[in-house]
Amino acid sequence: MASHDTSQQRVAFRRATAADAAEVATVYIASRRGAAAYLPTVGTDAEIRAFVIDRMVPARETWVAEVSGRIVAVMVLDGDMVEQFYVSPGQQRRGVGDAMLAHAKQLRPAGLRLWAFQRNTPARHFYQARGFIAKEFTDGATSMEREPDVLYAWTPCTGRLSGL
Repeated sequence: MASHDTSQQRVAFRRATAADAAEVATVYIASRRGAAAYLPTVGTDAEIRAFVIDRMVPARETWVAEVSGRIVAVMVLDGDMVEQFYVSPGQQRRGVGDAMLAHAKQLRPAGLRLWAFQRNTPARHFYQARGFIAKEFTDGATSMEREPDVLYAWTPCTGRLSGL
């Protein structure tokens, strides 16, 4: 289990297990609804909970962040893609998301990609402040939510610039 001390608390990271799935679903639903209340809901809470418990946690590389033994954030990785990334509303702006994204960068040192909704300004600022660069914008026609989004990419700096 990896851990990180933020300025306010100790955050531990580990792979999610089947025993975590219900708590992961609760964080996923609460965070998604809180952060993107303007988006149309894709599925009922029961359908989302079933997806997380039956499909996401057992079949995907799902990571959790814990504070004091409680799951407060969830991240799903698929290759270099961050497929899902949610922090409990009560833990946002407390260093948890920053620490978890840093953990993902350690897991994928060659780089990461992720999608964010164009209207999710706080998320976009968060990613940009952590070195992610917008690579592609869509009109949302192919997303489940029918919401325009943006593809971000992070690539680590490789070496020093000459003359420095």
